[in-house]
Amino acid sequence: MEFVVYVLWSDRYRKRYVGMTSDLVGRFRSHNSLAKKGWTIRFRPWRVVHVEFYATKKDAKSREDFLKTGRGREWMDLNLNLDG
Repeated sequence: MEFVVYVLWSDRYRKRYVGMTSDLVGRFRSHNSLAKKGWTIRFRPWRVVHVEFYATKKDAKSREDFLKTGRGREWMDLNLNLDG
């Protein structure tokens, strides 16, 4: 099984979301779904701006955790075109 770390961006609210899944398409649909509850519902619509693939859940979780740190956010600011 392959795992994906992804970054979503909300143009309207200038928010980003970092997550991990083994089903990127299904997870993306759930983030933009009208029926979903949680933090992401307030900032729809989302678009996928970055994906990374990992062979193990442990490696994917480690990268997700890093991207949620200050250094990880700094990396995203430098390497991802979040406003475009």
